[in-house]
Amino acid sequence: MFIYSVKGSTIKFFGALTLALVALVLLVVFVPTYGETALPTTGQDINFTGVRSHEDRAAFLAQFGWQTAEAPDIAEKVSIPAEFDAIFVSYNDMQKSQGLDLSRYRRKEVDHFRYEITNFEGAEGKVYANLLIYRGKVIGGDISSAVAGGFVYPFTGKPASAD
Repeated sequence: MFIYSVKGSTIKFFGALTLALVALVLLVVFVPTYGETALPTTGQDINFTGVRSHEDRAAFLAQFGWQTAEAPDIAEKVSIPAEFDAIFVSYNDMQKSQGLDLSRYRRKEVDHFRYEITNFEGAEGKVYANLLIYRGKVIGGDISSAVAGGFVYPFTGKPASAD
């Protein structure tokens, strides 16, 4: 006859191991992936990757119908803050409306390029496209007016929907 005894600590160990495996499987299934991003407001796929040169940045903006000046008037490194204040939370909400999210890039140094838009109709003063790029991928940006009290829009040039 064979007798095997199991201690309470052994049962607890295998119970904890089982719970950990279930939690891991749930994380793998339900955590979103961050691959190619599609812009939900236009119904078309927008390529946010491979943006490394002036030509790539101009082609990215052309996906939205924008024409730009020959070269950016600002090309600099900026840091995404670790903690977002109310203004940055609002700006990130606009980014989320275009399928982007800056919160993934907290504490990262990113490239900021500002181009003058040459075909924006009906705006007073100059209109600019701001691009935030990290490792060749557009992670954020906007179309904005340079006049005081102007506007800040998503890349589509229209206010984000109030859904």
